[in-house]
Amino acid sequence: MKKILLPGLLVALVIALGAFTLRDDNAAKGTESLEIGNPAPMTDYQMKDVSGKMFNMKDLKKDNGLLVVFSCNTCPFVVGSEGKSEGWEGRYNDLHTQAEKMGFGMVLVNSNEAKRKGDDSMNEMKSHAKNNGYTMPYVVDENHQLADAFGAKTTPHVYLFDGNMNLAYKGAIDDNVNNAKEVKETYLADAMMAVQKGEQPKPDSTKPLGCSIKRQ
Repeated sequence: MKKILLPGLLVALVIALGAFTLRDDNAAKGTESLEIGNPAPMTDYQMKDVSGKMFNMKDLKKDNGLLVVFSCNTCPFVVGSEGKSEGWEGRYNDLHTQAEKMGFGMVLVNSNEAKRKGDDSMNEMKSHAKNNGYTMPYVVDENHQLADAFGAKTTPHVYLFDGNMNLAYKGAIDDNVNNAKEVKETYLADAMMAVQKGEQPKPDSTKPLGCSIKRQ
C-alpha cells in the first residue's frame, strides 16, 4: 500500500508546486526586467501621493539620481513578522536621510492593484505612512503600470537610478531582513556611495526578496 501512496503523494506535490509557480509567473506576465544601464521608463507618469499631491519621477529626482522602492502595507518582508523578523520598512527613513545627504531622491511605490479596495487602498496607505512616520513620498501605481515597466517582482524591490536616470542598481536593500544589527552586506547604501562617486556599483544587481506584487 505504501508503495502506491508514495508516488501519488509525490505527483500531487509536483502539481502543487507547479501551480504555485504558474500563479507567480502570471502575476508578472508581460513584464520585462529593466536591465542595468537602461534609462528609467515613464518618467512623466503621474502618481498620487498619500498627501494628495501628484508626483512623477522627474519631480522626485535629485542631482545624483532617484531611489525607487516598490513597497506595500502588509508584506512581512516590509512590515516584519512579530517574533521572527523586523522587516525592511524600519530602515526606510534612514535610507531616505542617507539618500538626501548623498543627492538622491526617494519614493515608495505601491503597485498592489489586487488589494486596492482592501489593505492597499489609499486610505490604508495614508494610515500606514502616518503610523510609520514615512518621510518620503508614498505613491499609488494605478494598474501596476510602473511595476510592469520596471519588471518589478516583489515588495520590497529597489531600483537606484543615477543622475542621468539610468539604472545603476536593482534588487535588495541589504542581506538581512530579520535584523538590521546583523546586516553584513549593505547593497543599496554601497550602491548609492558608488554612484555618488561616479562609479559602477559592485554588485549592481542582487536577488529581490519579498512578497510578489499583487497585480491581479
